[in-house]
Parts: sequence; C-alpha cells; structure tokens
Amino acid sequence: MDFRSSDTITGPRREDVLPTTATAAVKVVIVGGFGVGKTTMVGSVSEIRPLTTEETMTQAGVGVDDNSGVESKTATTVAMDFGRISISEELILYLFGTPGQERFWFLWNGLFEGALGAVVLIDTRRLEVSFDVIGRLEERGVPFVVAVNTFPDAPKHPVEALRAALDLSEQVPVIDCDARLRASSRDVLMTLMRYLHSLALPLA
Repeated sequence: MDFRSSDTITGPRREDVLPTTATAAVKVVIVGGFGVGKTTMVGSVSEIRPLTTEETMTQAGVGVDDNSGVESKTATTVAMDFGRISISEELILYLFGTPGQERFWFLWNGLFEGALGAVVLIDTRRLEVSFDVIGRLEERGVPFVVAVNTFPDAPKHPVEALRAALDLSEQVPVIDCDARLRASSRDVLMTLMRYLHSLALPLA
C-alpha cells in the first residue's frame, strides 16, 4: 500500500501519553439525559484531548429519540466520551461520559464496570429526563452526586425542591455547575470525591 507523507500515523500527542509514573487508576462516570452537557463536562475538565463518539443526528432518530427542549442539537453521543485527569504522579482518574438517549443505554453496563461513583448532570428545563437515569444508578447501588448544569434560560429552584422532585435522600449532594468551565466541572468532581470519602468512613 502506498502511503503518502500526510497519511503517516504518528501516534498520540506527547501530552496525551499516560505518564510512566502512573501505578493506579480510578473511574468516574458522568451520566444524564440527552443534551444535558455530559460531553461538554468531560471536554472541559480533561487534561487530554477527549475521545468523543458524537455523530450527526439523522432522520433515523425521528420518533425514536426525544429531543424536546433541545431541538437545535445536531449531534449526539452514540458510545461514550472519555477523558483523563492526573490526581498525582501515581494516581489517574478516568472519566467516562455515557450516551443520553435511551436506545444507547445498553452500553452503560460496560461503562459502569468498576466505577467508584457517578455525576448526574441535570437540566432544570427537563427534569423528567433524569428520573430513569437516577433510578438506574440506585438499582446498581452506584453512589452519585447531582450537578445542576446552568443554561441561560433554565429556571432556578431551591435545592430542597430539586431534591423532592428527584426523590433524592438528604445524603446525596446537589451542586450547581457550568459544565463549560474547567474549574466548575472540577468542583463537581471534588464534591463527588468528598461524598465517596464520607461513605467510606466508619459510623461513629
């Protein structure tokens, strides 16, 4: 096969290569309904260029996918998003964003394998798309925090009203965020880490 110079495979960028000092890894999954910002969050907080599997939405999804409230969205995740954060020289955090459309939920089984916990991203304009997502996490016994992604036209509700609407226990943290901002997405992950740590502490 005749490869031209422009076809040469050069491998990953230097900044994407896993550090040789890494000895352990943990996994967190970012979930939520269609169009709530999962791909955006993974991309904003990942230290490497994120792997995404977004595809253009076509007529095949008409009548199958519910895009109410996000009619202008033209692409959707069909497998997963993947990012990475170096917690220390030895410890790596892997981020996996799930597809939001229900017809791709069968992929969740593999994505949740070995996950420490999850972030549930919600859009207050469409709270109903989060009900089944949270239910699936509770069925699996996966600890999670809820992050309210801020959209310009989204209504703001008191935390207790959101907790009641989503039928959340008092222990589950609820935090506001802007998935476009690295610092905000980082704070959500820190909230999850603190929550997981609290669950691991022995009862007094």
